[in-house]
Amino acid sequence: MSDLFAAVADEAAQKARPLADRLRPQSLADVTGQPHLTGEDGVLTRMIATGSLGSMIFWGPPGTGKTTVARLLAGDTDLAFEQISAIFSGVADLKKVFEAARARQMSGKRTLLFVDEIHRFNRAQQDSFLPVMEDGTIILVGATTENPSFELNAALLSRARVLTFKPLAEDSLETLLQRAEEAEGHALPLGDEARQSLYRMADGDGRAILTLAEEVWRAARADETFDAEALQDLIQRRAPVYDKGQDGHYNLISALHKAVRGSDPDASLYYLCRMFDAGEDPLFIGRRLVRMASEDVGLADPQALVIANAAKDAYDFLGSPEGELALAQACVYIATAPKSNAVYTAFKDAMRAARENGSLLPPKHILNAPTKLMKGEGYGAGYEYDHDTAHAFSGQDYFPEKMGRRKFYSPPERGFERELKKRLDYWEKLRAERQSDDAPTED
Repeated sequence: MSDLFAAVADEAAQKARPLADRLRPQSLADVTGQPHLTGEDGVLTRMIATGSLGSMIFWGPPGTGKTTVARLLAGDTDLAFEQISAIFSGVADLKKVFEAARARQMSGKRTLLFVDEIHRFNRAQQDSFLPVMEDGTIILVGATTENPSFELNAALLSRARVLTFKPLAEDSLETLLQRAEEAEGHALPLGDEARQSLYRMADGDGRAILTLAEEVWRAARADETFDAEALQDLIQRRAPVYDKGQDGHYNLISALHKAVRGSDPDASLYYLCRMFDAGEDPLFIGRRLVRMASEDVGLADPQALVIANAAKDAYDFLGSPEGELALAQACVYIATAPKSNAVYTAFKDAMRAARENGSLLPPKHILNAPTKLMKGEGYGAGYEYDHDTAHAFSGQDYFPEKMGRRKFYSPPERGFERELKKRLDYWEKLRAERQSDDAPTED
Protein backbone atom coordinates (compact mmCIF):
# COMPACT_ATOMS: atom_id res chain seq x y z
CA MET A 1 0.00 0.00 0.00
CA SER A 2 2.84 2.36 0.86
CA ASP A 3 4.32 1.77 -2.60
CA LEU A 4 0.99 2.73 -4.16
CA PHE A 5 0.80 5.94 -2.12
CA ALA A 6 4.39 6.74 -3.09
CA ALA A 7 3.61 6.18 -6.77
CA VAL A 8 0.52 8.41 -6.59
CA ALA A 9 2.48 11.10 -4.75
CA ASP A 10 5.26 10.91 -7.34
CA GLU A 11 2.79 11.24 -10.21
CA ALA A 12 1.17 14.24 -8.52
CA ALA A 13 4.57 15.85 -8.00
CA GLN A 14 5.42 15.27 -11.65
CA LYS A 15 2.21 16.96 -12.82
CA ALA A 16 2.85 19.89 -10.50
CA ARG A 17 6.13 20.64 -12.24
CA PRO A 18 5.95 23.18 -15.09
CA LEU A 19 5.53 21.62 -18.52
CA ALA A 20 8.84 23.07 -19.72
CA ASP A 21 10.65 21.33 -16.86
CA ARG A 22 8.89 18.01 -17.44
CA LEU A 23 9.82 18.07 -21.12
CA ARG A 24 13.46 18.98 -20.58
CA PRO A 25 15.53 16.84 -23.03
CA GLN A 26 17.29 13.81 -21.60
CA SER A 27 19.96 13.61 -24.32
CA LEU A 28 21.63 15.92 -26.80
CA ALA A 29 19.71 14.20 -29.59
CA ASP A 30 16.46 15.41 -27.99
CA VAL A 31 17.53 19.06 -28.05
CA THR A 32 15.59 20.88 -30.74
CA GLY A 33 16.49 23.96 -32.73
CA GLN A 34 20.31 23.78 -32.46
CA PRO A 35 21.43 21.22 -35.07
CA HIS A 36 24.73 23.08 -35.62
CA LEU A 37 25.57 22.27 -31.98
CA THR A 38 23.71 19.13 -30.98
CA GLY A 39 22.91 17.45 -34.31
CA GLU A 40 24.71 14.40 -35.66
CA ASP A 41 27.54 16.58 -37.01
CA GLY A 42 27.14 19.34 -34.43
CA VAL A 43 30.08 20.94 -32.67
CA LEU A 44 29.16 19.61 -29.24
CA THR A 45 28.39 16.14 -30.56
CA ARG A 46 31.88 16.01 -32.07
CA MET A 47 33.48 17.28 -28.85
CA ILE A 48 31.85 14.50 -26.82
CA ALA A 49 32.84 11.88 -29.39
CA THR A 50 36.49 12.95 -29.29
CA GLY A 51 36.53 13.57 -25.54
CA SER A 52 37.93 17.07 -26.04
CA LEU A 53 35.49 19.14 -24.01
CA GLY A 54 36.83 22.58 -23.14
CA SER A 55 35.53 25.76 -21.55
CA MET A 56 32.75 27.46 -23.51
CA ILE A 57 30.48 30.46 -23.56
CA PHE A 58 26.91 29.78 -24.67
CA TRP A 59 25.53 32.92 -26.27
CA GLY A 60 21.88 33.14 -27.24
CA PRO A 61 18.41 34.40 -26.34
CA PRO A 62 16.35 32.93 -23.49
CA GLY A 63 14.65 29.57 -23.93
CA THR A 64 17.06 28.14 -26.51
CA GLY A 65 18.47 25.31 -24.39
CA LYS A 66 21.70 26.70 -22.89
CA THR A 67 21.16 25.36 -19.35
CA THR A 68 19.81 22.02 -20.58
CA VAL A 69 22.75 21.45 -22.92
CA ALA A 70 25.24 22.24 -20.15
CA ARG A 71 23.62 19.61 -17.90
CA LEU A 72 23.65 17.04 -20.68
CA LEU A 73 27.31 17.71 -21.45
CA ALA A 74 28.26 17.01 -17.84
CA GLY A 75 26.28 13.77 -17.89
CA ASP A 76 27.71 12.59 -21.21
CA THR A 77 31.31 13.25 -20.11
CA ASP A 78 31.01 11.99 -16.52
CA LEU A 79 31.76 15.40 -15.04
CA ALA A 80 30.37 16.70 -11.77
CA PHE A 81 27.81 19.40 -12.54
CA GLU A 82 27.77 22.64 -10.53
CA GLN A 83 25.45 25.51 -11.35
CA ILE A 84 25.51 29.09 -10.09
CA SER A 85 23.87 32.30 -11.22
CA ALA A 86 25.90 35.48 -11.51
CA ILE A 87 22.84 37.40 -10.35
CA PHE A 88 22.83 35.77 -6.90
CA SER A 89 26.51 34.87 -6.44
CA GLY A 90 29.56 36.77 -5.29
CA VAL A 91 33.27 36.17 -4.73
CA ALA A 92 32.63 34.09 -1.56
CA ASP A 93 30.31 31.75 -3.49
CA LEU A 94 32.88 31.35 -6.25
CA LYS A 95 35.60 30.45 -3.75
CA LYS A 96 33.41 27.70 -2.26
CA VAL A 97 32.68 26.27 -5.71
CA PHE A 98 36.38 26.35 -6.65
CA GLU A 99 37.40 24.64 -3.40
CA ALA A 100 34.81 21.90 -3.92
CA ALA A 101 36.05 21.43 -7.48
CA ARG A 102 39.67 21.12 -6.29
CA ALA A 103 38.62 18.49 -3.75
CA ARG A 104 36.88 16.50 -6.51
CA GLN A 105 39.92 16.83 -8.75
CA MET A 106 42.07 15.31 -5.99
CA SER A 107 39.83 12.25 -6.12
CA GLY A 108 40.04 12.09 -9.91
CA LYS A 109 36.75 13.72 -10.92
CA ARG A 110 36.57 16.99 -12.80
CA THR A 111 33.83 19.61 -12.55
CA LEU A 112 31.73 21.33 -15.18
CA LEU A 113 30.74 24.68 -13.71
CA PHE A 114 27.73 26.25 -15.39
CA VAL A 115 27.45 29.99 -14.75
CA ASP A 116 24.13 31.48 -15.80
CA GLU A 117 24.09 35.18 -16.80
CA ILE A 118 27.89 35.23 -16.63
CA HIS A 119 27.97 38.73 -18.11
CA ARG A 120 26.57 39.98 -14.79
CA PHE A 121 29.91 39.33 -13.11
CA ASN A 122 32.21 42.34 -13.06
CA ARG A 123 35.68 42.28 -14.59
CA ALA A 124 37.44 41.27 -11.38
CA GLN A 125 34.98 38.42 -10.77
CA GLN A 126 35.46 37.21 -14.34
CA ASP A 127 39.21 37.22 -13.82
CA SER A 128 38.81 34.88 -10.84
CA PHE A 129 37.88 32.06 -13.23
CA LEU A 130 41.17 32.22 -15.11
CA PRO A 131 43.44 30.25 -12.70
CA VAL A 132 40.97 27.37 -12.21
CA MET A 133 40.35 27.19 -15.95
CA GLU A 134 44.05 27.12 -16.73
CA ASP A 135 44.95 24.39 -14.20
CA GLY A 136 41.98 22.22 -15.22
CA THR A 137 40.13 22.49 -11.91
CA ILE A 138 36.92 23.37 -13.77
CA ILE A 139 35.52 23.33 -17.25
CA LEU A 140 33.61 26.57 -17.43
CA VAL A 141 30.37 26.82 -19.36
CA GLY A 142 29.02 30.35 -19.14
CA ALA A 143 25.62 31.35 -20.49
CA THR A 144 24.80 34.86 -21.63
CA THR A 145 22.09 36.61 -23.60
CA GLU A 146 24.45 39.52 -24.32
CA ASN A 147 27.21 39.82 -26.88
CA PRO A 148 30.32 38.30 -25.23
CA SER A 149 32.57 40.63 -27.23
CA PHE A 150 31.18 43.56 -25.26
CA GLU A 151 30.41 41.98 -21.89
CA LEU A 152 33.22 39.53 -21.13
CA ASN A 153 36.93 40.01 -20.48
CA ALA A 154 39.24 39.41 -23.40
CA ALA A 155 41.29 37.12 -21.14
CA LEU A 156 38.25 34.99 -20.38
CA LEU A 157 37.19 34.88 -24.02
CA SER A 158 40.66 33.79 -25.08
CA ARG A 159 40.30 30.70 -22.89
CA ALA A 160 36.76 29.75 -23.89
CA ARG A 161 35.06 28.96 -27.18
CA VAL A 162 31.93 30.98 -27.94
CA LEU A 163 29.02 28.88 -29.23
CA THR A 164 25.91 30.62 -30.51
CA PHE A 165 22.43 29.35 -29.68
CA LYS A 166 19.82 30.46 -32.20
CA PRO A 167 16.18 31.42 -31.56
CA LEU A 168 13.94 28.44 -32.23
CA ALA A 169 12.45 28.42 -35.71
CA GLU A 170 8.79 27.60 -36.32
CA ASP A 171 9.44 23.91 -37.03
CA SER A 172 11.34 23.56 -33.74
CA LEU A 173 8.54 25.26 -31.83
CA GLU A 174 6.06 22.89 -33.50
CA THR A 175 8.18 19.93 -32.38
CA LEU A 176 7.96 21.17 -28.79
CA LEU A 177 4.18 21.58 -29.04
CA GLN A 178 3.82 18.05 -30.39
CA ARG A 179 5.87 16.70 -27.48
CA ALA A 180 3.69 18.69 -25.08
CA GLU A 181 0.50 17.30 -26.65
CA GLU A 182 1.85 13.78 -26.37
CA ALA A 183 2.77 14.33 -22.71
CA GLU A 184 -0.65 15.85 -21.91
CA GLY A 185 -2.53 13.23 -23.89
CA HIS A 186 -4.61 15.66 -25.97
CA ALA A 187 -4.18 18.35 -28.61
CA LEU A 188 -3.99 22.05 -27.94
CA PRO A 189 -7.43 23.59 -28.45
CA LEU A 190 -6.20 26.00 -31.12
CA GLY A 191 -7.17 26.59 -34.72
CA ASP A 192 -4.43 26.73 -37.38
CA GLU A 193 -4.24 30.52 -37.34
CA ALA A 194 -4.15 30.59 -33.54
CA ARG A 195 -1.34 28.03 -33.53
CA GLN A 196 0.63 30.32 -35.84
CA SER A 197 -0.03 33.20 -33.45
CA LEU A 198 1.35 31.11 -30.61
CA TYR A 199 4.61 30.71 -32.55
CA ARG A 200 4.88 34.48 -32.92
CA MET A 201 4.11 35.07 -29.24
CA ALA A 202 6.90 32.68 -28.25
CA ASP A 203 9.41 34.73 -30.27
CA GLY A 204 11.85 31.83 -30.68
CA ASP A 205 11.75 30.88 -26.98
CA GLY A 206 11.08 27.19 -26.36
CA ARG A 207 10.34 27.65 -22.67
CA ALA A 208 7.89 30.43 -23.52
CA ILE A 209 5.86 28.38 -26.00
CA LEU A 210 5.46 25.55 -23.50
CA THR A 211 4.41 28.00 -20.79
CA LEU A 212 1.90 29.59 -23.17
CA ALA A 213 0.57 26.16 -24.10
CA GLU A 214 -0.02 25.41 -20.41
CA GLU A 215 -1.99 28.62 -20.08
CA VAL A 216 -4.17 27.62 -23.02
CA TRP A 217 -4.91 24.19 -21.54
CA ARG A 218 -5.73 25.69 -18.16
CA ALA A 219 -8.17 28.21 -19.66
CA ALA A 220 -9.94 26.00 -22.21
CA ARG A 221 -13.37 24.65 -21.38
CA ALA A 222 -14.53 21.26 -22.65
CA ASP A 223 -14.83 21.15 -26.47
CA GLU A 224 -13.61 24.76 -26.76
CA THR A 225 -11.23 25.77 -29.55
CA PHE A 226 -9.62 29.20 -29.67
CA ASP A 227 -9.16 31.20 -32.85
CA ALA A 228 -6.37 33.78 -33.19
CA GLU A 229 -8.47 36.64 -31.84
CA ALA A 230 -9.67 34.65 -28.83
CA LEU A 231 -6.09 33.58 -28.15
CA GLN A 232 -4.98 37.21 -28.14
CA ASP A 233 -7.70 38.01 -25.60
CA LEU A 234 -6.83 34.98 -23.49
CA ILE A 235 -3.07 35.49 -23.44
CA GLN A 236 -1.81 39.03 -23.50
CA ARG A 237 0.98 39.00 -26.05
CA ARG A 238 4.37 38.34 -24.60
CA ALA A 239 6.64 41.37 -24.93
CA PRO A 240 9.36 41.00 -27.57
CA VAL A 241 12.76 39.94 -26.31
CA TYR A 242 14.35 43.36 -26.54
CA ASP A 243 16.60 45.16 -24.09
CA LYS A 244 16.92 48.79 -25.07
CA GLY A 245 20.31 49.03 -23.45
CA GLN A 246 21.82 45.87 -24.87
CA ASP A 247 22.04 43.58 -27.89
CA GLY A 248 18.41 43.68 -29.04
CA HIS A 249 18.62 47.46 -29.24
CA TYR A 250 21.73 47.39 -31.43
CA ASN A 251 20.58 44.46 -33.55
CA LEU A 252 17.32 46.11 -34.56
CA ILE A 253 18.73 49.55 -35.26
CA SER A 254 21.44 47.83 -37.32
CA ALA A 255 18.78 45.92 -39.25
CA LEU A 256 16.79 49.11 -39.82
CA HIS A 257 19.85 50.98 -41.06
CA LYS A 258 20.83 48.22 -43.48
CA ALA A 259 17.28 47.88 -44.82
CA VAL A 260 17.16 51.64 -45.45
CA ARG A 261 20.59 51.55 -47.08
CA GLY A 262 19.44 48.62 -49.20
CA SER A 263 16.46 50.65 -50.51
CA ASP A 264 13.87 48.26 -49.08
CA PRO A 265 11.03 50.38 -47.64
CA ASP A 266 9.00 47.34 -46.57
CA ALA A 267 11.77 45.79 -44.47
CA SER A 268 12.62 49.27 -43.17
CA LEU A 269 9.06 49.80 -41.95
CA TYR A 270 9.03 46.33 -40.39
CA TYR A 271 12.11 47.01 -38.26
CA LEU A 272 10.92 50.52 -37.47
CA CYS A 273 7.65 49.09 -36.13
CA ARG A 274 9.53 46.35 -34.24
CA MET A 275 11.39 49.08 -32.40
CA PHE A 276 8.25 51.12 -31.73
CA ASP A 277 6.51 47.97 -30.47
CA ALA A 278 9.42 47.16 -28.15
CA GLY A 279 9.24 50.58 -26.52
CA GLU A 280 12.30 52.15 -28.10
CA ASP A 281 12.63 55.91 -27.64
CA PRO A 282 11.24 57.35 -30.91
CA LEU A 283 13.58 60.33 -30.66
CA PHE A 284 16.51 57.89 -30.71
CA ILE A 285 15.06 56.45 -33.92
CA GLY A 286 14.61 59.97 -35.28
CA ARG A 287 18.24 60.79 -34.63
CA ARG A 288 19.33 57.61 -36.39
CA LEU A 289 17.18 58.46 -39.41
CA VAL A 290 18.93 61.83 -39.61
CA ARG A 291 22.24 60.00 -39.59
CA MET A 292 21.06 57.60 -42.33
CA ALA A 293 20.00 60.55 -44.49
CA SER A 294 23.49 62.02 -44.19
CA GLU A 295 25.50 58.81 -44.44
CA ASP A 296 23.64 56.80 -47.07
CA VAL A 297 21.73 59.36 -49.17
CA GLY A 298 23.81 62.48 -48.78
CA LEU A 299 23.68 64.85 -51.72
CA ALA A 300 22.08 62.28 -54.02
CA ASP A 301 18.87 63.72 -52.54
CA PRO A 302 19.52 66.72 -50.25
CA GLN A 303 15.85 66.68 -49.23
CA ALA A 304 16.39 63.42 -47.31
CA LEU A 305 18.22 65.21 -44.51
CA VAL A 306 15.59 67.97 -44.45
CA ILE A 307 12.75 65.46 -44.21
CA ALA A 308 14.49 63.31 -41.58
CA ASN A 309 15.16 66.34 -39.41
CA ALA A 310 11.60 67.59 -39.89
CA ALA A 311 10.25 64.15 -38.88
CA LYS A 312 12.33 64.21 -35.69
CA ASP A 313 11.01 67.68 -34.89
CA ALA A 314 7.45 66.60 -35.73
CA TYR A 315 7.66 63.72 -33.28
CA ASP A 316 9.09 66.05 -30.65
CA PHE A 317 6.10 68.33 -31.26
CA LEU A 318 3.33 65.71 -31.52
CA GLY A 319 4.59 62.98 -29.21
CA SER A 320 3.38 59.37 -29.34
CA PRO A 321 1.56 57.85 -31.11
CA GLU A 322 0.75 60.67 -33.57
CA GLY A 323 4.39 61.58 -34.18
CA GLU A 324 5.39 58.04 -35.10
CA LEU A 325 3.78 58.45 -38.53
CA ALA A 326 6.19 61.31 -39.32
CA LEU A 327 9.14 59.04 -38.53
CA ALA A 328 7.62 56.30 -40.71
CA GLN A 329 7.25 58.83 -43.55
CA ALA A 330 10.91 59.83 -43.24
CA CYS A 331 11.95 56.18 -43.07
CA VAL A 332 10.19 55.36 -46.34
CA TYR A 333 11.51 58.53 -48.02
CA ILE A 334 15.12 57.73 -47.10
CA ALA A 335 14.73 54.08 -48.10
CA THR A 336 13.40 55.04 -51.54
CA ALA A 337 15.85 57.90 -52.14
CA PRO A 338 18.86 57.45 -54.47
CA LYS A 339 21.84 56.34 -52.40
CA SER A 340 25.29 57.87 -52.16
CA ASN A 341 27.98 57.70 -49.52
CA ALA A 342 30.24 60.04 -51.49
CA VAL A 343 30.10 62.83 -48.89
CA TYR A 344 30.52 60.29 -46.07
CA THR A 345 33.60 58.82 -47.77
CA ALA A 346 34.96 62.25 -48.63
CA PHE A 347 34.55 63.37 -45.03
CA LYS A 348 36.48 60.35 -43.69
CA ASP A 349 39.28 60.86 -46.23
CA ALA A 350 39.46 64.59 -45.52
CA MET A 351 39.55 63.92 -41.78
CA ARG A 352 42.42 61.48 -42.26
CA ALA A 353 44.29 64.04 -44.36
CA ALA A 354 43.64 66.73 -41.77
CA ARG A 355 45.16 64.59 -39.04
CA GLU A 356 48.17 63.70 -41.18
CA ASN A 357 48.78 67.29 -42.29
CA GLY A 358 47.43 69.23 -39.34
CA SER A 359 50.57 71.34 -38.90
CA LEU A 360 50.57 72.78 -42.43
CA LEU A 361 49.55 76.42 -42.86
CA PRO A 362 47.05 77.39 -45.56
CA PRO A 363 48.65 79.12 -48.55
CA LYS A 364 49.35 82.77 -47.81
CA HIS A 365 47.29 84.10 -50.70
CA ILE A 366 44.02 82.98 -49.05
CA LEU A 367 44.90 84.35 -45.60
CA ASN A 368 43.68 87.76 -44.51
CA ALA A 369 46.27 90.50 -43.83
CA PRO A 370 44.80 92.67 -41.05
CA THR A 371 48.22 94.17 -40.13
CA LYS A 372 51.02 95.79 -42.15
CA LEU A 373 53.45 93.15 -40.91
CA MET A 374 51.26 90.34 -42.23
CA LYS A 375 50.77 92.16 -45.50
CA GLY A 376 54.53 92.54 -45.77
CA GLU A 377 54.90 88.81 -45.19
CA GLY A 378 52.75 88.18 -48.24
CA TYR A 379 49.48 87.34 -46.52
CA GLY A 380 46.65 87.80 -49.03
CA ALA A 381 49.00 88.59 -51.91
CA GLY A 382 47.69 87.32 -55.22
CA TYR A 383 44.25 86.35 -53.94
CA GLU A 384 41.53 86.70 -56.56
CA TYR A 385 37.95 87.43 -55.57
CA ASP A 386 36.03 84.71 -57.41
CA HIS A 387 33.00 86.91 -58.06
CA ASP A 388 35.19 89.33 -60.01
CA THR A 389 36.38 86.61 -62.40
CA ALA A 390 34.77 85.08 -65.48
CA HIS A 391 32.24 82.41 -64.52
CA ALA A 392 32.73 83.50 -60.85
CA PHE A 393 35.51 80.92 -60.65
CA SER A 394 39.17 81.80 -60.21
CA GLY A 395 40.53 78.25 -60.17
CA GLN A 396 43.06 79.04 -57.44
CA ASP A 397 44.66 76.35 -55.30
CA TYR A 398 43.45 76.44 -51.68
CA PHE A 399 45.39 73.50 -50.25
CA PRO A 400 48.63 73.98 -48.25
CA GLU A 401 51.53 74.21 -50.71
CA LYS A 402 53.38 71.18 -49.24
CA MET A 403 50.25 69.08 -49.47
CA GLY A 404 49.23 69.73 -53.06
CA ARG A 405 45.73 69.33 -54.41
CA ARG A 406 43.73 66.36 -53.15
CA LYS A 407 40.45 64.90 -54.35
CA PHE A 408 38.12 63.62 -51.65
CA TYR A 409 34.62 64.06 -53.06
CA SER A 410 33.64 62.05 -56.15
CA PRO A 411 29.88 62.23 -56.74
CA PRO A 412 28.30 59.26 -58.53
CA GLU A 413 25.97 59.51 -61.49
CA ARG A 414 22.89 59.15 -59.28
CA GLY A 415 20.16 61.50 -58.14
CA PHE A 416 21.01 65.13 -57.56
CA GLU A 417 24.73 64.30 -57.43
CA ARG A 418 24.60 63.81 -61.18
CA GLU A 419 24.17 67.59 -61.40
CA LEU A 420 26.96 68.18 -58.88
CA LYS A 421 29.28 66.00 -60.95
CA LYS A 422 28.54 68.14 -64.02
CA ARG A 423 29.46 71.28 -62.04
CA LEU A 424 32.66 69.79 -60.68
CA ASP A 425 33.69 68.55 -64.13
CA TYR A 426 33.00 72.01 -65.56
CA TRP A 427 35.05 73.72 -62.83
CA GLU A 428 37.87 71.21 -63.32
CA LYS A 429 37.92 72.09 -66.99
CA LEU A 430 38.08 75.82 -66.17
CA ARG A 431 40.85 75.18 -63.63
CA ALA A 432 42.86 73.28 -66.23
CA GLU A 433 42.38 76.13 -68.74
CA ARG A 434 43.44 78.68 -66.11
CA GLN A 435 46.58 76.71 -65.25
CA SER A 436 47.36 76.38 -68.96
CA ASP A 437 47.02 80.15 -69.46
CA ASP A 438 49.26 80.84 -66.42
CA ALA A 439 51.94 78.36 -67.45
CA PRO A 440 55.25 80.05 -68.46
CA THR A 441 55.99 80.08 -72.19
CA GLU A 442 59.38 79.47 -73.77
CA ASP A 443 61.07 82.42 -75.47
